[in-house]
Amino acid sequence: MTKYIITIMLTVFGVSLNAQDANVIELTNPSFEDFPRISKPPRGWYDCGFSNESPPDVHPVQDGGEFRVMNEAQDKETYLGLVVRDNDTWESVAQRLTLPLKAGKCYTFSIYIARSITYESQSRVTGERANYATPARLRIWGGNGYCEKAQLLGETKEIINTRWLKREFKFEPKVDVYYITLEAFYKTPTLFPYNGNILLDNASSIRLIPCNEEFEEPVNPIVKEEIVDVQPSTVQSKTTITNNTTTTQQEPPANNTPKVTTTTPPPSNTNNRITIAGKTKQELKKGEVIKIDNLVFEVDKAEINASSFVALNQLYEFLNEHKDVTIEIGGHTNGMCDDEFCNELSTARAKAVATYLHNKGIAMERLQYKGYGKRNPIATNSTPTGRRTNQRVEIKILNFG
Repeated sequence: MTKYIITIMLTVFGVSLNAQDANVIELTNPSFEDFPRISKPPRGWYDCGFSNESPPDVHPVQDGGEFRVMNEAQDKETYLGLVVRDNDTWESVAQRLTLPLKAGKCYTFSIYIARSITYESQSRVTGERANYATPARLRIWGGNGYCEKAQLLGETKEIINTRWLKREFKFEPKVDVYYITLEAFYKTPTLFPYNGNILLDNASSIRLIPCNEEFEEPVNPIVKEEIVDVQPSTVQSKTTITNNTTTTQQEPPANNTPKVTTTTPPPSNTNNRITIAGKTKQELKKGEVIKIDNLVFEVDKAEINASSFVALNQLYEFLNEHKDVTIEIGGHTNGMCDDEFCNELSTARAKAVATYLHNKGIAMERLQYKGYGKRNPIATNSTPTGRRTNQRVEIKILNFG
Protein backbone atom coordinates (compact mmCIF):
# COMPACT_ATOMS: atom_id res chain seq x y z
CA MET A 1 0.00 0.00 0.00
CA THR A 2 2.81 2.41 0.91
CA LYS A 3 4.65 1.60 -2.34
CA TYR A 4 1.47 2.29 -4.35
CA ILE A 5 0.95 5.70 -2.70
CA ILE A 6 4.57 6.72 -3.32
CA THR A 7 4.28 5.74 -6.99
CA ILE A 8 1.15 7.84 -7.44
CA MET A 9 2.74 10.87 -5.76
CA LEU A 10 5.84 10.68 -7.94
CA THR A 11 3.71 10.46 -11.05
CA VAL A 12 1.66 13.49 -10.07
CA PHE A 13 4.70 15.57 -9.18
CA GLY A 14 6.48 14.47 -12.33
CA VAL A 15 3.67 15.76 -14.53
CA SER A 16 3.55 19.03 -12.61
CA LEU A 17 7.29 19.62 -12.97
CA ASN A 18 7.25 18.91 -16.69
CA ALA A 19 4.39 21.34 -17.24
CA GLN A 20 5.91 24.15 -15.17
CA ASP A 21 9.63 24.27 -15.89
CA ALA A 22 10.64 27.47 -14.11
CA ASN A 23 13.41 28.10 -16.66
CA VAL A 24 11.10 28.09 -19.69
CA ILE A 25 7.94 30.16 -20.14
CA GLU A 26 5.81 28.99 -23.04
CA LEU A 27 3.54 31.48 -24.78
CA THR A 28 0.01 30.59 -25.79
CA ASN A 29 -0.28 30.35 -29.59
CA PRO A 30 3.21 31.73 -30.31
CA SER A 31 2.75 31.41 -34.10
CA PHE A 32 -0.53 33.36 -34.07
CA GLU A 33 -2.50 30.53 -35.66
CA ASP A 34 -6.19 31.12 -36.34
CA PHE A 35 -8.66 31.52 -39.18
CA PRO A 36 -7.37 34.31 -41.45
CA ARG A 37 -9.58 37.32 -40.76
CA ILE A 38 -9.53 41.03 -40.20
CA SER A 39 -10.18 43.00 -37.02
CA LYS A 40 -9.83 40.07 -34.62
CA PRO A 41 -6.60 39.01 -32.92
CA PRO A 42 -5.55 35.34 -32.98
CA ARG A 43 -6.70 33.03 -30.20
CA GLY A 44 -4.78 33.40 -26.98
CA TRP A 45 -4.01 37.08 -27.61
CA TYR A 46 -5.94 40.03 -26.18
CA ASP A 47 -6.54 43.23 -28.15
CA CYS A 48 -4.90 46.27 -26.53
CA GLY A 49 -5.93 48.78 -29.17
CA PHE A 50 -7.85 52.03 -28.94
CA SER A 51 -11.57 51.83 -28.18
CA ASN A 52 -12.60 53.62 -31.37
CA GLU A 53 -10.31 51.59 -33.64
CA SER A 54 -10.45 48.10 -35.12
CA PRO A 55 -8.41 45.25 -33.59
CA PRO A 56 -5.37 43.64 -35.29
CA ASP A 57 -5.62 41.13 -38.13
CA VAL A 58 -4.70 37.49 -38.84
CA HIS A 59 -3.04 37.02 -42.25
CA PRO A 60 -2.85 35.93 -44.97
CA VAL A 61 -6.44 36.07 -46.20
CA GLN A 62 -6.93 34.38 -49.58
CA ASP A 63 -5.47 36.54 -52.37
CA GLY A 64 -4.35 39.05 -49.77
CA GLY A 65 -7.89 40.10 -48.86
CA GLU A 66 -8.90 43.73 -48.81
CA PHE A 67 -5.56 44.72 -47.26
CA ARG A 68 -3.58 42.91 -50.02
CA VAL A 69 -1.09 41.47 -47.52
CA MET A 70 0.50 38.61 -49.48
CA ASN A 71 3.45 37.38 -47.38
CA GLU A 72 3.58 33.65 -46.69
CA ALA A 73 3.71 32.59 -43.06
CA GLN A 74 7.15 31.97 -41.60
CA ASP A 75 5.78 29.16 -39.44
CA LYS A 76 2.66 27.06 -40.00
CA GLU A 77 -0.29 28.82 -41.67
CA THR A 78 -0.97 32.33 -40.33
CA TYR A 79 0.68 35.32 -38.69
CA LEU A 80 -0.22 38.58 -36.93
CA GLY A 81 -0.42 42.01 -38.57
CA LEU A 82 -0.16 45.20 -36.52
CA VAL A 83 -0.42 48.76 -37.85
CA VAL A 84 0.30 52.33 -36.79
CA ARG A 85 -2.07 55.01 -38.08
CA ASP A 86 -1.90 58.63 -39.13
CA ASN A 87 -4.40 59.64 -36.42
CA ASP A 88 -1.88 58.79 -33.67
CA THR A 89 -3.29 55.35 -32.81
CA TRP A 90 -1.55 52.00 -33.05
CA GLU A 91 -2.22 48.30 -32.48
CA SER A 92 -0.98 45.90 -29.84
CA VAL A 93 -1.84 42.53 -28.29
CA ALA A 94 -1.15 40.97 -24.91
CA GLN A 95 -1.38 37.74 -22.97
CA ARG A 96 -0.85 36.49 -19.44
CA LEU A 97 2.34 34.54 -18.91
CA THR A 98 2.17 31.02 -17.50
CA LEU A 99 4.94 32.01 -15.07
CA PRO A 100 6.10 35.53 -14.18
CA LEU A 101 9.35 37.11 -15.26
CA LYS A 102 11.13 37.71 -11.98
CA ALA A 103 12.74 41.01 -11.11
CA GLY A 104 16.53 40.85 -11.22
CA LYS A 105 16.54 37.79 -13.51
CA CYS A 106 17.43 37.73 -17.20
CA TYR A 107 15.62 36.04 -20.10
CA THR A 108 15.98 35.55 -23.85
CA PHE A 109 13.19 35.78 -26.39
CA SER A 110 12.99 35.78 -30.18
CA ILE A 111 10.35 36.43 -32.81
CA TYR A 112 10.26 36.65 -36.60
CA ILE A 113 9.32 40.07 -37.99
CA ALA A 114 8.68 41.41 -41.48
CA ARG A 115 6.97 44.30 -43.23
CA SER A 116 4.35 44.06 -45.96
CA ILE A 117 4.90 46.40 -48.90
CA THR A 118 1.12 46.56 -49.27
CA TYR A 119 -1.28 46.96 -46.35
CA GLU A 120 -4.21 48.90 -47.72
CA SER A 121 -6.81 50.55 -45.54
CA GLN A 122 -8.51 53.88 -45.07
CA SER A 123 -6.50 56.85 -43.87
CA ARG A 124 -8.00 58.04 -40.60
CA VAL A 125 -7.03 61.62 -41.45
CA THR A 126 -8.02 62.02 -45.11
CA GLY A 127 -10.62 59.27 -45.38
CA GLU A 128 -8.95 58.13 -48.60
CA ARG A 129 -7.63 54.68 -49.37
CA ALA A 130 -4.00 54.53 -48.17
CA ASN A 131 -1.10 52.10 -48.11
CA TYR A 132 0.11 51.44 -44.57
CA ALA A 133 3.62 50.60 -45.79
CA THR A 134 5.92 52.97 -43.87
CA PRO A 135 8.34 51.03 -41.62
CA ALA A 136 7.34 50.81 -37.97
CA ARG A 137 9.01 49.16 -34.98
CA LEU A 138 8.10 46.48 -32.43
CA ARG A 139 8.02 47.34 -28.74
CA ILE A 140 7.64 44.65 -26.07
CA TRP A 141 6.19 45.68 -22.72
CA GLY A 142 5.82 43.94 -19.40
CA GLY A 143 3.17 44.64 -16.78
CA ASN A 144 0.84 43.28 -14.13
CA GLY A 145 -2.35 43.32 -16.18
CA TYR A 146 -3.53 43.08 -19.75
CA CYS A 147 -2.03 45.90 -21.84
CA GLU A 148 -0.24 47.46 -18.87
CA LYS A 149 3.07 49.02 -19.89
CA ALA A 150 5.04 49.05 -16.65
CA GLN A 151 8.42 48.38 -18.27
CA LEU A 152 9.75 48.41 -21.81
CA LEU A 153 11.43 45.02 -22.11
CA GLY A 154 12.65 45.32 -25.69
CA GLU A 155 12.40 47.37 -28.87
CA THR A 156 13.52 46.99 -32.48
CA LYS A 157 14.57 49.60 -34.96
CA GLU A 158 12.28 50.24 -37.91
CA ILE A 159 11.38 47.04 -39.75
CA ILE A 160 12.26 47.59 -43.41
CA ASN A 161 12.73 43.93 -44.40
CA THR A 162 9.89 42.35 -46.37
CA ARG A 163 11.19 38.82 -45.80
CA TRP A 164 11.05 37.20 -42.39
CA LEU A 165 14.03 37.92 -40.13
CA LYS A 166 14.54 36.61 -36.61
CA ARG A 167 14.96 39.28 -33.92
CA GLU A 168 16.34 38.33 -30.51
CA PHE A 169 15.90 40.13 -27.20
CA LYS A 170 17.30 40.01 -23.69
CA PHE A 171 14.71 40.86 -21.04
CA GLU A 172 15.92 42.26 -17.71
CA PRO A 173 12.76 43.05 -15.71
CA LYS A 174 13.09 45.48 -12.83
CA VAL A 175 9.78 44.32 -11.35
CA ASP A 176 7.92 41.02 -11.57
CA VAL A 177 6.11 40.79 -14.91
CA TYR A 178 2.95 38.70 -15.30
CA TYR A 179 1.73 39.95 -18.70
CA ILE A 180 3.50 40.67 -21.98
CA THR A 181 2.39 43.12 -24.69
CA LEU A 182 3.55 43.22 -28.33
CA GLU A 183 3.06 46.70 -29.79
CA ALA A 184 3.59 48.30 -33.19
CA PHE A 185 4.93 51.84 -32.85
CA TYR A 186 6.33 54.70 -34.88
CA LYS A 187 9.91 55.57 -35.55
CA THR A 188 10.68 57.95 -32.68
CA PRO A 189 10.86 60.82 -32.18
CA THR A 190 8.40 61.55 -35.00
CA LEU A 191 6.81 64.85 -35.89
CA PHE A 192 3.85 63.33 -37.68
CA PRO A 193 2.10 60.00 -37.03
CA TYR A 194 2.00 57.91 -40.20
CA ASN A 195 0.51 54.74 -41.64
CA GLY A 196 2.76 51.70 -41.27
CA ASN A 197 2.80 47.98 -40.42
CA ILE A 198 4.74 45.11 -38.93
CA LEU A 199 4.10 41.37 -39.30
CA LEU A 200 4.87 38.92 -36.45
CA ASP A 201 5.26 35.12 -36.50
CA ASN A 202 6.90 32.20 -34.70
CA ALA A 203 7.62 33.66 -31.27
CA SER A 204 9.90 31.57 -29.09
CA SER A 205 9.46 30.55 -25.50
CA ILE A 206 10.99 32.89 -22.92
CA ARG A 207 14.04 31.27 -21.34
CA LEU A 208 15.86 32.10 -18.14
CA ILE A 209 19.59 32.79 -18.64
CA PRO A 210 22.44 33.97 -16.40
CA CYS A 211 22.55 37.76 -16.40
CA ASN A 212 26.29 37.75 -17.00
CA GLU A 213 25.86 35.73 -20.17
CA GLU A 214 27.00 37.78 -23.15
CA PHE A 215 24.14 38.69 -25.45
CA GLU A 216 24.31 40.42 -28.79
CA GLU A 217 21.49 40.60 -31.29
CA PRO A 218 22.68 38.85 -34.45
CA VAL A 219 23.57 41.07 -37.38
CA ASN A 220 20.89 40.88 -40.06
CA PRO A 221 21.82 39.77 -43.56
CA ILE A 222 22.73 42.72 -45.74
CA VAL A 223 19.50 43.96 -47.22
CA LYS A 224 18.85 46.79 -49.62
CA GLU A 225 15.23 47.79 -49.87
CA GLU A 226 13.68 50.78 -51.57
CA ILE A 227 10.73 52.05 -49.55
CA VAL A 228 8.24 53.29 -52.08
CA ASP A 229 5.31 55.65 -51.56
CA VAL A 230 2.66 53.78 -53.54
CA GLN A 231 -0.94 54.35 -54.43
CA PRO A 232 -3.42 51.71 -53.21
CA SER A 233 -4.42 49.03 -55.73
CA THR A 234 -1.60 50.01 -58.12
CA VAL A 235 1.27 48.63 -56.07
CA GLN A 236 4.40 47.44 -57.83
CA SER A 237 7.13 45.82 -55.78
CA LYS A 238 10.40 47.74 -56.00
CA THR A 239 12.17 45.77 -53.33
CA THR A 240 15.56 44.28 -54.15
CA ILE A 241 17.66 42.02 -51.98
CA THR A 242 21.37 41.67 -52.63
CA ASN A 243 24.36 40.23 -50.82
CA ASN A 244 27.01 42.74 -51.82
CA THR A 245 25.49 46.12 -51.15
CA THR A 246 25.48 48.52 -48.24
CA THR A 247 22.28 48.66 -46.21
CA THR A 248 20.13 51.73 -46.68
CA GLN A 249 18.07 51.32 -43.52
CA GLN A 250 16.68 54.59 -42.26
CA GLU A 251 17.41 54.19 -38.58
CA PRO A 252 19.29 55.97 -35.80
CA PRO A 253 23.06 55.35 -35.82
CA ALA A 254 24.61 52.67 -33.59
CA ASN A 255 24.04 53.15 -29.86
CA ASN A 256 21.18 55.55 -30.73
CA THR A 257 23.76 58.35 -30.95
CA PRO A 258 22.43 60.99 -33.32
CA LYS A 259 24.57 61.70 -36.35
CA VAL A 260 25.76 65.29 -36.58
CA THR A 261 26.08 66.41 -40.18
CA THR A 262 27.03 69.90 -41.26
CA THR A 263 26.34 71.17 -44.73
CA THR A 264 28.08 73.99 -46.56
CA PRO A 265 25.56 76.80 -46.24
CA PRO A 266 24.31 78.80 -49.19
CA PRO A 267 25.11 82.50 -49.42
CA SER A 268 23.11 84.52 -46.91
CA ASN A 269 20.76 87.31 -47.80
CA THR A 270 21.46 90.74 -46.34
CA ASN A 271 18.52 92.40 -44.65
CA ASN A 272 18.26 96.12 -44.05
CA ARG A 273 16.91 95.54 -40.55
CA ILE A 274 18.77 92.78 -38.70
CA THR A 275 16.54 90.94 -36.22
CA ILE A 276 16.06 87.65 -34.39
CA ALA A 277 12.49 86.38 -34.75
CA GLY A 278 11.41 89.90 -35.70
CA LYS A 279 13.13 91.61 -32.76
CA THR A 280 15.98 94.09 -33.02
CA LYS A 281 18.82 94.12 -30.52
CA GLN A 282 17.24 97.12 -28.76
CA GLU A 283 14.03 95.13 -28.23
CA LEU A 284 15.80 92.16 -26.63
CA LYS A 285 16.60 91.62 -22.96
CA LYS A 286 19.33 89.64 -21.26
CA GLY A 287 18.01 86.19 -20.40
CA GLU A 288 15.26 86.36 -23.03
CA VAL A 289 14.46 83.05 -24.75
CA ILE A 290 13.42 83.04 -28.41
CA LYS A 291 12.13 80.06 -30.38
CA ILE A 292 13.68 79.71 -33.84
CA ASP A 293 10.89 78.90 -36.26
CA ASN A 294 11.32 77.01 -39.53
CA LEU A 295 14.30 75.07 -38.21
CA VAL A 296 13.92 71.48 -39.38
CA PHE A 297 16.07 68.37 -38.84
CA GLU A 298 16.04 64.95 -40.40
CA VAL A 299 14.02 62.50 -38.29
CA ASP A 300 16.01 61.13 -35.32
CA LYS A 301 19.16 62.93 -36.50
CA ALA A 302 21.00 66.21 -36.05
CA GLU A 303 21.26 66.73 -39.78
CA ILE A 304 19.91 70.17 -40.65
CA ASN A 305 17.38 70.23 -43.47
CA ALA A 306 18.16 72.64 -46.31
CA SER A 307 14.85 74.41 -45.70
CA SER A 308 16.34 75.72 -42.43
CA PHE A 309 19.09 77.79 -44.02
CA VAL A 310 16.95 80.93 -44.26
CA ALA A 311 16.28 80.97 -40.50
CA LEU A 312 19.90 80.10 -39.66
CA ASN A 313 21.30 82.75 -41.98
CA GLN A 314 19.10 85.37 -40.35
CA LEU A 315 20.51 84.32 -36.97
CA TYR A 316 24.04 84.47 -38.37
CA GLU A 317 23.46 87.97 -39.77
CA PHE A 318 22.20 89.17 -36.40
CA LEU A 319 25.23 87.78 -34.56
CA ASN A 320 27.62 89.04 -37.21
CA GLU A 321 26.13 92.52 -36.98
CA HIS A 322 26.10 92.59 -33.16
CA LYS A 323 29.45 91.13 -32.14
CA ASP A 324 28.86 91.80 -28.44
CA VAL A 325 25.94 89.34 -28.20
CA THR A 326 26.52 85.90 -26.63
CA ILE A 327 23.84 83.23 -26.89
CA GLU A 328 22.94 79.76 -25.67
CA ILE A 329 21.44 77.40 -28.24
CA GLY A 330 19.00 75.04 -26.52
CA GLY A 331 17.71 71.84 -28.10
CA HIS A 332 14.40 70.27 -27.06
CA THR A 333 12.58 67.08 -28.10
CA ASN A 334 9.04 65.85 -27.70
CA GLY A 335 8.20 63.08 -25.25
CA MET A 336 8.27 60.19 -27.72
CA CYS A 337 11.75 58.87 -26.88
CA ASP A 338 13.56 57.55 -23.83
CA ASP A 339 15.50 59.96 -21.62
CA GLU A 340 18.95 59.00 -22.88
CA PHE A 341 18.15 59.32 -26.56
CA CYS A 342 16.16 62.55 -26.05
CA ASN A 343 19.13 64.10 -24.24
CA GLU A 344 21.60 62.96 -26.88
CA LEU A 345 19.43 64.09 -29.79
CA SER A 346 18.64 67.53 -28.36
CA THR A 347 22.31 68.15 -27.52
CA ALA A 348 23.45 67.03 -30.96
CA ARG A 349 20.94 69.31 -32.67
CA ALA A 350 21.94 72.30 -30.57
CA LYS A 351 25.58 71.55 -31.37
CA ALA A 352 24.78 71.29 -35.08
CA VAL A 353 23.33 74.81 -35.02
CA ALA A 354 26.40 76.12 -33.18
CA THR A 355 28.67 74.39 -35.69
CA TYR A 356 26.75 75.90 -38.59
CA LEU A 357 27.14 79.41 -37.18
CA HIS A 358 30.80 78.86 -36.32
CA ASN A 359 31.54 77.64 -39.85
CA LYS A 360 30.10 80.91 -41.14
CA GLY A 361 32.45 82.91 -38.92
CA ILE A 362 30.86 83.33 -35.47
CA ALA A 363 33.42 82.73 -32.69
CA MET A 364 32.66 79.66 -30.56
CA GLU A 365 33.15 81.64 -27.34
CA ARG A 366 29.96 83.47 -28.28
CA LEU A 367 28.06 80.22 -28.79
CA GLN A 368 27.04 77.90 -25.98
CA TYR A 369 24.81 74.90 -26.64
CA LYS A 370 22.82 72.60 -24.40
CA GLY A 371 20.39 69.73 -24.82
CA TYR A 372 17.32 69.77 -22.58
CA GLY A 373 15.81 66.55 -23.92
CA LYS A 374 12.11 66.30 -23.11
CA ARG A 375 12.35 67.98 -19.71
CA ASN A 376 10.82 71.34 -20.68
CA PRO A 377 7.67 70.77 -22.78
CA ILE A 378 5.67 73.84 -23.74
CA ALA A 379 2.69 71.85 -25.05
CA THR A 380 1.06 68.45 -24.59
CA ASN A 381 2.83 65.38 -25.98
CA SER A 382 -0.49 63.61 -26.49
CA THR A 383 -1.22 65.24 -29.86
CA PRO A 384 0.82 65.61 -33.09
CA THR A 385 0.55 69.41 -32.88
CA GLY A 386 1.82 69.44 -29.31
CA ARG A 387 4.76 67.19 -30.15
CA ARG A 388 5.73 69.39 -33.08
CA THR A 389 5.68 72.40 -30.74
CA ASN A 390 7.86 70.69 -28.14
CA GLN A 391 10.46 69.58 -30.68
CA ARG A 392 12.26 72.89 -31.08
CA VAL A 393 15.47 74.93 -30.88
CA GLU A 394 15.57 78.05 -28.75
CA ILE A 395 18.05 80.91 -28.43
CA LYS A 396 18.73 82.45 -25.03
CA ILE A 397 20.45 85.83 -24.83
CA LEU A 398 23.29 85.38 -22.34
CA ASN A 399 25.06 88.69 -22.60
CA PHE A 400 25.32 92.02 -24.38
CA GLY A 401 29.01 92.89 -24.46
